[in-house]
Parts: sequence; structure tokens; C-alpha cells
Amino acid sequence: MYTCKGKCVFGGWAIGKIRVFNKGERKVKRISVKDPDKEMERFNKAKAEAAFQLKKLYDQVLKEVGKANAAIFKVHLLLLEDSLYLSSIEKIIKELNYNAEYAIEETTEKIVIMFSSIDNAYLRSRTADIRDVSTRIINILSGEEEFTIDSEEPIILFADDLSPSETVQLDRERCKIAAFVTAQGAAFSHTAILARTMNIPLIIKADIELNTEFNNKNAVVNGSEGLVYIDPNTEFITEIQNIISTEAKARESLNVLRGLPNVTIDGAKVELNANICHAKDVVTVIRNDAGGVGMYRSEFLFLEKEDFPDEEMQFDQYKAIAEILGKNMKCIIRTLDIGADKQLPYLPLPKEDNPAMGVRSIRISLRYPEVFRTQLRAIHRASAYGRVGILFPMITSVEELRKVKAFSAKVRDEVIKDGCSVGEVTYGIMIETPAAVVISDLLASEVEFFNIGTNDLAQYAMAADRQNPELDEYFDPYNTALMRMIKMTTDNAKKKGVHVSICGELASNTALTDLFLAIGVDSLSVPPSLILPLRKLIRETNLSKVRDEALKILG
Repeated sequence: MYTCKGKCVFGGWAIGKIRVFNKGERKVKRISVKDPDKEMERFNKAKAEAAFQLKKLYDQVLKEVGKANAAIFKVHLLLLEDSLYLSSIEKIIKELNYNAEYAIEETTEKIVIMFSSIDNAYLRSRTADIRDVSTRIINILSGEEEFTIDSEEPIILFADDLSPSETVQLDRERCKIAAFVTAQGAAFSHTAILARTMNIPLIIKADIELNTEFNNKNAVVNGSEGLVYIDPNTEFITEIQNIISTEAKARESLNVLRGLPNVTIDGAKVELNANICHAKDVVTVIRNDAGGVGMYRSEFLFLEKEDFPDEEMQFDQYKAIAEILGKNMKCIIRTLDIGADKQLPYLPLPKEDNPAMGVRSIRISLRYPEVFRTQLRAIHRASAYGRVGILFPMITSVEELRKVKAFSAKVRDEVIKDGCSVGEVTYGIMIETPAAVVISDLLASEVEFFNIGTNDLAQYAMAADRQNPELDEYFDPYNTALMRMIKMTTDNAKKKGVHVSICGELASNTALTDLFLAIGVDSLSVPPSLILPLRKLIRETNLSKVRDEALKILG
């Protein structure tokens, strides 16, 4: 047995047979053509067939994993009509008299080079979509069949990279994909999004060899740590099977906690809510018995699009969540939180030396009021269907908060004037900067709830960019300064009757649960799958016995 290491994109254990998908080097020859008009006709026929295939794929993905993911193939259809793309191909065919395959290949490489030079990880990852469309047309021109795989056993698929088309075309009724392992890939790619949606472990940038001799060898994937064990012995496989079985039984045993309160042995209570990134995730909120949605990260709706989602598209998403949760479960929608590591390709922002402290979050919403207005209109309309709260990110002053609240109130009046129904909304802010902590007593007079975002708060408190791996050592979850900030915020909120939730990564850190209970936070907002494990821990805790020990971290 030997081990390969990669980067985890979506975790979980998997056992299966390796299947190597090696596309190999596609060698497109440059051939002079005597009749360029006939060659253009040949290209256009292949393009039409590609459009037909993509429409079929769109319908398939729409049925299997929803509208947001199916939109990938609408993007591919738009690429087929892109004027820059088509004019370059036509020029090479008609003016240089070269064959269509070569014209497509040359055009693709030029566009890829152009995209690759852009200082934007998300946009760079879109080159996979461009190659995907071009490969499809070239395969049609050359008569090559699409990528398929058949297997009755679980498969660990090895590849250099996978395009969205290749990912969704895997017929899961004919083969069971247990995990994806790729040598290339990007965490922001559409393939990564699809893998998460399909609930399949994905490891990218793995140090694997795409050798067909690996075919049908056993492999074990530890997606959470980015590890692949190739050709493990029977004892190791049995050990992992036992781990998988034990984890499944442990998850199943937690079902007895459904419907029970999150209360300690000595009566201390805390809410357990869920963080979600997509409207469809609300199903897992119900399934895991969360108290509601503690934070819906609306930016993911924007990140998956090629242009700003319009009011109706946003309204449909927010309404769906609110309707499912109803009037008894909260639905906290965070307004657009982009910038820094989350960039929109259709909203080019100026390059910044320190983007974490630059134009981001609420600053972008205020800079682009029409974008902000559209989102707020959608949220206010959705408030008629459930218990909705609006969460503003990265607020740093009372004046800024009053400005966004006034803007929101004006939008609400506009929505009512347009004849749309609205419900009452509550307002809250992210406490994620030292400035917000210091004036949390003043901010508490303006809102109904605080969400403490420990990811950014730790970054700013310790002057350590969380995107820089060289600074990982400074991200100490037990840092006294950070814990004191959380307590200071909670104390100030309590004086004004403001609800306090911790919604960052630290909310999931069970080593800190006692401390958060001792400090007196009202709720923890975590991934849906952690609701029942946290409930178990809380119900087994006697806070009066651990309070003093927990508070020692405050110094």
C-alpha cells in the first residue's frame, strides 16, 4: 500500500476500485482547406449538435441536482454563441483557410491564456468550461464518443481533471462513483460544486499517476484529510469499513435526540441553528432537526451565476427557504458578502494589496445600491412567507448601520407600494471586526440580534490573513483576546436584550462549547450535520461543574 496526498474539497470516507480516466494528449492537426465556406458549414453543424447535447444535459442536471447547478450548461450554451469565440474561429477558417478543429483549438488556447493571466481564482477556474465546450465540438467533428463508465462496484475515479459535462454524464444508475481524485482542479470550479451537490468526496491537486495499470486496484479515500491509499491490504480495508460502519451507526443513534431541547443537565439552554449556502440545503436543516437557519450565505447564489441574479430569481430562493421553515423557525439571510477571497467575475473590482481589508461585504452593497436594492426587495417579499431576519455583514460603525437600515426601510416601503405582501423582519449584524466589538454596546441599541463571525474576527484581531497558509500558526482558537471579544460582545448584547449567535468555525469546535455556554451566548449556528452531535454534548454537560474551568481561557 502507498499513500497519495491532495487537497480536500469535499470530505468523507470512500472505498472502491480505481478507474483511471486518462484523456491523453488530443492532437489536432492543422490542415489547409480548399473550400472555407464548406468548412464553416461543417463547423456550424457540429456547433448545432453540441447545442443539442448541452440542452439534453441541462434537462438531466435540472432533474437530478437542481436549477442552480443546471445553469452551468446554460453558460456553455452561451459560450457557443459568444461573438469573440465565434469570430476568431471564423477568421481562422475563412481568412487562413484552416480546418475547423484547428480553428477551435487555436481560439481556445488564446482565450485560456487571456483568462489565466487574470488575478482572480474564480475566473481562472472558468477556463475548464471553455475547454469543455471546445472539446465537445471537436469530438463531434472527429466522431469521438462522449465519456462514459460502467461498473457494478463502487468506483474511485482518477483523472487529470474533470469537466462539468464529464461529471454529470456519469450515469449513477450504471455506476456508483464513490469518490473523485484529480491531479488538477480548482476549489471554485463547477465540478467541485457538482461533487458537493452529489455528496461525493472530492480531492484535487493529488500527487497521483494516471497510469492505467491502477485500473481495478482497490483504493481508500479519506476526503477529510485529502489522502488516498492505493492497493491497501485486506486488513486495512476491513479497518476502514469498520470506521465507516461505526460512523453510520453513531449518526443513526443520534436520532433519539430529535425533538429534544438543547439543555444541559443543570438547565442551561442554547439554540442550535444551521448555516446553509443554498436554498436546497434547507432540507438538511429539517432532516437534522435544527432550530432554523442561523445564517444563509446568499453570496453563493451570486457566485454560481455568470451575472447578477435578478429579483425574481432571488425571491424564489428566499421564499423557498422561508416557506419550508414556516413561522416557527427563523430564517436569517445574510446580504451579499463578497470581496477578498470571494470574487464575482461579472463585478470586476480594482486590484487591492490587502483585499481582506478592502472593498468587500456591506461596502460593496453600498457602492452598488441597485444590486443592494434588488436583493433587499427579494428578501422583503420573501418575509411574507416566514420568520425572516436580515443580517448585514462587516458593519464597523453606528452611522453605517443606520444608513443600511434606512435604505432597507425605504426599499420595504417601495415593495409595499408596488402591491407586494411583506412580513415583519428583524435586523442583525455580523460582529467580525474589533471596531464592532468595541462599540457593540452602541450597536446593540440598533438591532435585534448579533451574529459573531469568528473567522474574520480572528483574522482582524490577530492581524493574520486567513488565506495565507504561512500564518496558520496565528489562528489559535483559544486565543485570550478573541475569547474576551466574544464575552465583551455578549455582555453588551445582554444588557439590551439582543440575541447573540456564534456562526463562524468556532461554533463547531466542541472544545469551546462549555465556554460559549458559560459566557451565555444564545445560539450556535453550525453545519446541519453537526446539530445532533452538538445536542448530545450539551445534554451531557453539567455547566455548573465545568463553568469555572471553561472561563479560565478568558485569563
